[in-house]
Amino acid sequence: MMADQTYNVLFLCTGNSARSILAEALLNRMGDGRFRAYSAGSFPKGEVHSQARSLLAELGFDTVGLRSKSRDEFSAPGAPTFDFIFTVCDNAAGETCPIWPGKPMSAHWGIEDPAAVEGPGQREAFERALHYLSNRISLFLALPHDSIDEMAMERKLREIGRTEGSSALAESAE
Repeated sequence: MMADQTYNVLFLCTGNSARSILAEALLNRMGDGRFRAYSAGSFPKGEVHSQARSLLAELGFDTVGLRSKSRDEFSAPGAPTFDFIFTVCDNAAGETCPIWPGKPMSAHWGIEDPAAVEGPGQREAFERALHYLSNRISLFLALPHDSIDEMAMERKLREIGRTEGSSALAESAE
């Protein structure tokens, strides 16, 4: 990997309406132009969860380009080549993923689905998910992307997936 490179990152989930959308927005803001984030789902819901959109908007994120889309969009000709792919839900981690060009590094960063929380606790669940993802992205951004070897990077990416808020699958993984 080269210095001054812009790294493309894909966040995958099943529905692409909540966690992966939050991660995309966070990395695009926090990555300071060095990272370009995308999100997709294996079975996209077709719309961004209203709670995800409103939370991001309230925090000053640009939500205009956010949309729920299929991962197939990123295996089509002309799609970006990814340097990193992170699954943020346990279902997506267990699915067979397409073979991505360029052999991106990947890790599972599973957290509980805030959209699964019904009623008055839903807003707090979205805030918690945003907090956990923000912490993981901060750790990811602090890595020496231009100088770390592949094995060390993969180990660090897995460790990030086991930080506070990790779902059961991430905790039981290696």
